[in-house]
Amino acid sequence: MSAPDKLRALLNRGGLSVMPCCFDALSAKLIEQEGFPLTFMSGFAASASRIGEPDLGLMSYGEVVDQARNICDTVTIPVIGDGDTGYGNAMNVIRTVQGFAKAGCGAVMIEDQVAPKRCGHTPGKAVVGREEAFDRIRAAADARADSDILILARTDARHEHGLGEAIDRAAKFHELGADILFVEAPKTVEEMRRVCDELPGPKMANIVEGGETPDLSHKELADIGYAIAAYPLTLMAAAMQAMVGTLQAMKQDAPRDGIMDFKELRRRIGFDSYYEASSVYTSSQRKMD
Repeated sequence: MSAPDKLRALLNRGGLSVMPCCFDALSAKLIEQEGFPLTFMSGFAASASRIGEPDLGLMSYGEVVDQARNICDTVTIPVIGDGDTGYGNAMNVIRTVQGFAKAGCGAVMIEDQVAPKRCGHTPGKAVVGREEAFDRIRAAADARADSDILILARTDARHEHGLGEAIDRAAKFHELGADILFVEAPKTVEEMRRVCDELPGPKMANIVEGGETPDLSHKELADIGYAIAAYPLTLMAAAMQAMVGTLQAMKQDAPRDGIMDFKELRRRIGFDSYYEASSVYTSSQRKMD
């Protein structure tokens, strides 16, 4: 089954799919190992991981697609790629969607921010006009004529223009062919309910610890009507906190508590499965010996 078909099956199943977001192949592999049914390549986290810079449009289209390709090659669960603003006009959006489809993504997100975009929970966001926003989603839907990739349409209009405008834009995105709708940064539970009550099709919630959207339980998000709960920074924040703590302990020559056992680390990375698969080849076995 293709990645888009796997994602469609998840959405057709109903209920809430909890989606930890990855930033590289290893984080995606860990997400799959822990039994989550899908992941999203967070642009915020991927930019930090790959180039050590904030998610402010600094990572190029080529770098983003390469990161997505590495992730998709590593896991069997569907991956949603972060296509940002599409990297230009409608024709660029077409190339962006086609590139993520070739990389193996089950869906690609296209948003209506002004380029260079900003993280959805940071200051200074602005969105393009309605017609340009609609052209992006129209082009994204047209681009999948040669592939089966799903379109996740995002609007950040809540920040500048209010929730009503954001809902109107998202409704039009659905009409233009978007498969999943993402109204970024509703500020209250009541706003989250409006998003799910007034918009058709599957909706995604974006839960950033310390962000603007209420951090509800999985049950609460499901009851409101969300199909996907994305956690874009949770794994990166946890990893960074652990790495900083370990580095500080190392600097002070203190015990390095909380690190993964070496045997478990090797297993999760794939050493054990590699050795098992290669054991049938005599020359490979000699090299390991």
